[in-house]
Amino acid sequence: MIRMHSPIQVLPELLINQIAAGEVVERPASALKELIENSLDAGSTEIQIDLLEGGIKRIRVADNGGGIPKAEMAFAMQRHATSKIRDLDDLERVVTMGFRGEALASLGAISRLTMTSRFSDGTDTAPHAFRLQVLGGASSDIEPAALARGTVIDAEDLFFNTPARRKFLKTEGTEFGHADDAAVRIAMAFPNVAISLAHNGRRVWSYAPQPAAARVMAILGDEFAGSSLAIDDTQTTFALRGHIALPRYSRAGRDQQYIFVNGRFVRDKLLQHAIRQAYADVLHHGRQPAFALFLSINPELVDVNVHPAKAEVRFRDARAVHQFVFHSLNKALSVSAAGTSPALANPNHFASLPPAHTASRTDWPRAVQGQIHSPTNGLGLTANQPTAFYETLRGSAANIAWPAAPVDGTNDIAGAISSRGQGDLQAPADDHSGIPPLGYALAQLHGIYVLAQNAAGLVLVDMHAAHERILYEKFKSANATNETATQPLLTPIAFAIAPREREILDDNKQLLAELGFTFGDLSPNEIAIRSVPGLLERREPHDLLRELLDDLALHGTSRAIEERRDEILSTMACHAAVRANRILTIPEMNALLRQMEETERSGQCNHGRPTWYQFAMSDLDRLFMRGR
Repeated sequence: MIRMHSPIQVLPELLINQIAAGEVVERPASALKELIENSLDAGSTEIQIDLLEGGIKRIRVADNGGGIPKAEMAFAMQRHATSKIRDLDDLERVVTMGFRGEALASLGAISRLTMTSRFSDGTDTAPHAFRLQVLGGASSDIEPAALARGTVIDAEDLFFNTPARRKFLKTEGTEFGHADDAAVRIAMAFPNVAISLAHNGRRVWSYAPQPAAARVMAILGDEFAGSSLAIDDTQTTFALRGHIALPRYSRAGRDQQYIFVNGRFVRDKLLQHAIRQAYADVLHHGRQPAFALFLSINPELVDVNVHPAKAEVRFRDARAVHQFVFHSLNKALSVSAAGTSPALANPNHFASLPPAHTASRTDWPRAVQGQIHSPTNGLGLTANQPTAFYETLRGSAANIAWPAAPVDGTNDIAGAISSRGQGDLQAPADDHSGIPPLGYALAQLHGIYVLAQNAAGLVLVDMHAAHERILYEKFKSANATNETATQPLLTPIAFAIAPREREILDDNKQLLAELGFTFGDLSPNEIAIRSVPGLLERREPHDLLRELLDDLALHGTSRAIEERRDEILSTMACHAAVRANRILTIPEMNALLRQMEETERSGQCNHGRPTWYQFAMSDLDRLFMRGR
């Protein structure tokens, strides 16, 4: 059917606002977010939120901000009317939460809206408040009203005049869940503001002004608080603060993932990618990390005007942001057992137990030190009988230019025993000397677990998982110190390349060369791969190079080479690590504990499984009901 021509005409103002509302006011949660942001921009220190039927029936937001003068109330209901920007320079360095001036106009077009406000500039306050009502885009006359200070926005019957949009709303519970999430995110980002939420007349939560860390912990709960690491890293143009969960506190979903850029909650693929990479070596398969991170950046280096709901941003230097976030988190997650608090007891079975803590060596109570004696071999084994359970990988890893073994023999546990002397690995006599964080070995359980005693209580170690991490980190260090070896190809490999890929390759030629790739030109649409990273020479170079270019296009950086290398080293470490049912002597168990204390990420094996658990004496007393 041929469509007949219709004359071009300007759309009615109401229809324009209703179309805009489709982008800005997707559901009650998005309307609530815009109203709270307006309250924050008005300098509010207290915000009260009331919802009916998930926000579908009513959204009411009351604040104690500066309010709106009577003469400007009508302008506030017009599209693109705002006090927050004046010119393009302001738009390029937005420091307010809202700035487009669309929210009130869009909300007024699809609801029964009442705005009551009393203006105050900090010194003078208007004699009384005024009220403006808007019904489906049509405004009433402004009339006097009663209000002590600030602004109250009351929007009822969302989408009452756009029934097609209302049909797409979900159940009351679902819509309230989204609205609750939107309010909680803002509450987390602005801990200095008192904020409360009520639903159907019942108070759901309320937060008083508090420090940023306290607000995060109040929202994410005690279990997160006891399993988190603080992040505080600053560079010239970036600052990253917040908290990330230890790997063993992982989630099945992304319900505890919060990223804020200059106070604005965002869903950004680049930042998510950087965080996933930081956790790649320590998180179990399919599990999700938990975090609340606040990235501060010069407003001129980030564009917040790329999404109608301001849920996405664009960075001017995406690669620098990605690397900064990745390295900040990677550094925090790389602590050794000696550099972090002992892990919680198994969260699946002991979630209610308080977290254990590690004191410094000089802080061990004298009475506790006296309780730890030289361990005896509870399995009847000869303590002086060496068990060489770690064999060198030189034969199976001939393609790696491994450095010469250190003269002290500490590249393996057997070497650590011979170099330090077995006497050094036994617990000292009751002489009040310092006790290591993981304590001293007592026995081996079923050839799988090492039982050790420290000042806090009992330490249970999975010896295979722990040894696997120790070897893996040593392999990575050895490979890094030798830099990336390049393997020339006897016959260059032709690689078809698209124009966009060619541009990315040319822009990153130096980076790819450092990773071990060199190229030659065959034609405008084809190159020859002349060398590949030495450790990956048996891998298909086409797929690896394609993945590298895709990462560079999406994120401005790539760790595909490192990830493939780490996969190989992880497999080598897994095969080389001590197996179950291998009987270890007490000195060997202690050597394992000492190396765990010196090894980065020793709380998890290469596959993200925990390597050890701490059971405090109070935990054991509770299990056996001692003192009751």
